[in-house]
Amino acid sequence: MIAASPNNRPDLADLLAFYASAGVDEALEDQPVNRFAEAPKSVERAVAPSADAVALPRSTSVSRPEPGDRANVPPIARAPSATAAVPDEAQAALARQLATMATTLDELRQHMAAFDGCNLKTTAKNLVFADGNPEAAVMLVGEAPGRDEDIEGLPFVGRSGRLLDRMLAAIGLDRTSVYIANVIPWRPPGNRTPTPHETEICRPFIERQIELVNPKVLINLGGPSAKTLLNTSEGILRLRGNWRVHTTASGIAIPAMPTLHPAYLLRTPAHKKLAWRDFLEVKAKLRAIG
Repeated sequence: MIAASPNNRPDLADLLAFYASAGVDEALEDQPVNRFAEAPKSVERAVAPSADAVALPRSTSVSRPEPGDRANVPPIARAPSATAAVPDEAQAALARQLATMATTLDELRQHMAAFDGCNLKTTAKNLVFADGNPEAAVMLVGEAPGRDEDIEGLPFVGRSGRLLDRMLAAIGLDRTSVYIANVIPWRPPGNRTPTPHETEICRPFIERQIELVNPKVLINLGGPSAKTLLNTSEGILRLRGNWRVHTTASGIAIPAMPTLHPAYLLRTPAHKKLAWRDFLEVKAKLRAIG
């Protein structure tokens, strides 16, 4: 660009084109504005929870139990479904309270369906509670539903579900002889990874679900399930193939086998042999337990 002078003024159109190509497309003020000085107020306005978004205090009146709940179940305060909840300790505490109150799987399902403390519920189509036989000796737990699961309201019904069915059939099991659930019962948008807050809020529900089913053997499908339910930070490739223990809130110790998630095996078919070994371990454990 040629320097401006009294005898050589730049064409206005050329000047504007130069500014646009440099990314200058908005007129501001003569003096620079310190946006960092304004950030705390704007951020505070953006994230401040509303009164409806958090759990109600003890002195606030609460809703009555959903139809079908036990008569002696006290009412539970919950945020309106139209309002997204703030993923904080209050919501996790409410989830723990609801989970503890459930004495049957049907009650647990009802409490989870009424719970509005996890924002994933606002974008999911269905609550994906479980599939299979609740009296089975084997319970499998994955991470979260995918698109197909969200549509049908059942866990493991897509491509990974079909692979899981073949894996179960290889050791003489099927969906009538196992019980299947997920750590997270609602599909994360775009199948993204659930956040630690979302996982912690949903943790009481899956832990209570395992306790109510009381299986002889627990199979953790994938790293997130194993890390959440076995309280470990080890990766799944180090965890898999080694028996661990999941201890329920009542102190019951359940043998747990971490293994690779079927979705991972679809992407990495060379590791199917590792999952096959893990399922053979499960088969041998069931024989030993009787």
